[in-house]
Amino acid sequence: MAKGYNRPPSSKGGGMMAQFQQMQQQMAQAQEELAEETVTATVGGGVISITMTGDQVCKSVEIAPELLEDADVEMLQDLINSGINAALEKSRELAAEKMAPFTNMLGGLGLGM
Repeated sequence: MAKGYNRPPSSKGGGMMAQFQQMQQQMAQAQEELAEETVTATVGGGVISITMTGDQVCKSVEIAPELLEDADVEMLQDLINSGINAALEKSRELAAEKMAPFTNMLGGLGLGM
């Protein structure tokens, strides 16, 4: 090659960067959608119902009035704890499902996600 000759920039790098930016935008949108989507877990035969978003924010806890008639505090605490854990698990599953395309893509690029 002649001295001082500048090779035109490769379109490969620019294309890769554009794809990465597009993927970032898609990931941000998926995260926004997760914040809007909800999952509900019920325990105790339906007497406790916990609703949580896909980004693990508890939106509501519903307790059937008949459960409070017995007023067994320990049982109520156990049921609420169990319900929260079940809702968290469902929320994590939803997030993993929604983000799987991105984690697979990033893992394929050697980023170990």
